Amino acid sequence: MLITGGTSGIGRGLAERYVATGATVVVSGRDQRRLDATVAVLPGAVGIAGDLSTPTDRERLADAVRERFGRLDVLVLNAGIQRRVAWAEDHAPWSERQQEIDLLLSAPVHLTALLGDLVRAAPAGQIVVVTSGGAVVPQPFAPVYSAAKAAVRSWTTTLRAAHRGTVTQVTELLPPAVATGLAGPGAAHGADLDAFCDAVFPRLEAREDEVGYGLTDSLAFRAVLDAARERFTAAEGRFPVRGFAD
Repeated sequence: MLITGGTSGIGRGLAERYVATGATVVVSGRDQRRLDATVAVLPGAVGIAGDLSTPTDRERLADAVRERFGRLDVLVLNAGIQRRVAWAEDHAPWSERQQEIDLLLSAPVHLTALLGDLVRAAPAGQIVVVTSGGAVVPQPFAPVYSAAKAAVRSWTTTLRAAHRGTVTQVTELLPPAVATGLAGPGAAHGADLDAFCDAVFPRLEAREDEVGYGLTDSLAFRAVLDAARERFTAAEGRFPVRGFAD
């Protein structure tokens, strides 16, 4: 399996749990030192460095997975950054905003295009897309992050529909605030990382469509997800399109 952003936070937590099942886990990350440190303590893990905000490194990662393993059972699209700055105060050069968009939105879409055929060739392949509670309820302190995650959530819905009738499962993981280093030093708050991973991991392995925790698994939040699913189901047939099972 491949976990992007697997050297820290949710990616690292899931990598630990997948390794414990005996799986061969490929973790990707931008920092070679952190990647080496992660692989050193995770027997069976393999590290591949790269900046997934760039198409060249995404292609390099996909090529490495194909050449070294020739198969991919689970693709976990987790890599991300969060620029925690209000829109009215965001005066950063466009390149910073573009990097956030590219890592959060372009990377999962591109990697799925590059590696989706390997996952579909697996006996029970799975694509896990990590979005956010902010994909459903925008966060004013991270407006670009929220918008990108909302776009990824929309794309995940259509990705799941495209795989209907195949053996490939598309799972959306919707974390609430989890105490990781996502937003940078001093900005960690939210649910305990281990408690979160312990709770969601069995549900990922159970191949559920949508997996939340705490706030994003509450009755009120699930009602919003259910309503969105019903609207999609009612509307998707207006312009029929081919799926991978057709």
